[in-house]
Amino acid sequence: MMRVDEAIEIILNTINPIAEIQFVDLFNGGGRILAEDVYSPFDVPPLNNSAMDGYAIISSDTKSASEDNPCCLKIINEIRAGEKSEGVIIQPGFATTIMTGAPLPEGADCIVPFEDAQEEKGILKIKKPIKPFDNVRFAGEDIKKGTLVLPKGTRLDSAEIGLLASVNIHKIPVFRKPKVAIISTGDEIIEPGETKETHKIYNSNAYVIYNEVLKYGGEPHYFGIVADDRENTLNKISQLFDHDIIISSGGVSMGRYDFIPEILSQANVEIKVHKVLMKPGKPVLFGASENKIYFGLPGNPVSVMISFLKFVRPAILKLSGAARISKPVITAKAGENFTKKEGRRFFLRGIYSEKNGELYVNSTGAQGSGILTSMSRANCLIILPEDCERINKDEKVQIELIHHREI
Repeated sequence: MMRVDEAIEIILNTINPIAEIQFVDLFNGGGRILAEDVYSPFDVPPLNNSAMDGYAIISSDTKSASEDNPCCLKIINEIRAGEKSEGVIIQPGFATTIMTGAPLPEGADCIVPFEDAQEEKGILKIKKPIKPFDNVRFAGEDIKKGTLVLPKGTRLDSAEIGLLASVNIHKIPVFRKPKVAIISTGDEIIEPGETKETHKIYNSNAYVIYNEVLKYGGEPHYFGIVADDRENTLNKISQLFDHDIIISSGGVSMGRYDFIPEILSQANVEIKVHKVLMKPGKPVLFGASENKIYFGLPGNPVSVMISFLKFVRPAILKLSGAARISKPVITAKAGENFTKKEGRRFFLRGIYSEKNGELYVNSTGAQGSGILTSMSRANCLIILPEDCERINKDEKVQIELIHHREI
């Protein structure tokens, strides 16, 4: 058996990103991986403009302004957002009404918000000095012309989509999504919606995997349940090698009907990882040959999720061309005692929260590999290293965040 970090390294070193580039519109860019560096063709914002609804003035006019001796300026115009300011020139003693986003007129060097001034019969009264450039947004303040907006390999979220829109990128170059085939194995499982018999269990693994693939940028395709039959399983897997990745659940341990490793050898897939020093997820398998990538995940639901997060997730991201792959690992104080046997790395399902300025973490309760509620309640994985047997309450422990962008 190999250590977790060694297994991850082997997987990532085996996988090469997909080179195929597609173009998608802004509404369909979320979660995709940017395939090219994007530079700004212009300044954002393009002109000095108002950050507030108010009045554009010359700040020096207000240097002696006070409650008893307000500065009085004549209002000569109004500039709305989207209008040009050419022809509007602010001279000493004058002001213009201006709306948020409207270009700063010539001569003016600051904005007085409506609430900080009083307008009466075309005269503006200001009762305190205003500093130069107050409430002014400068041209190129956000993005300067020619600067890198987003690098290749960026996973696009709402802010990134907004940035691309702001520099007039309406067709986004992205890498093709990895096509992921999913199968479940086992005579004991049936699909949700079927009539349940006492000796059967409903298939949750396929739906967990399907949604995790979606979450991390893959294109999932589900091909159903394969019974515990060697020939049928080989035939099914052989039909799926036109996909970028195949993922199965079950059939990778030491049972009489766990023949996935044997089948992969028959299909000329080299098994590079099988059995990892971790709990849950020990039986996880990774194989590859040419463009064939195979993940055999354990059958227990929590083992499926943990092994997916640790191994399949980074594989999908690398195949997608993502530059950021690792989940954040931070330190928290143990909210309870954590114990385990030495030898394997444990990933306990945990809930971290802030208390008096410090982070504390507790387990989600029972940690059996079949207890899927332990994952549903978790927002992190509590990491107990291979050589660790006990973490006492209030001692520091590392936690890996689940619901967080990669770094």
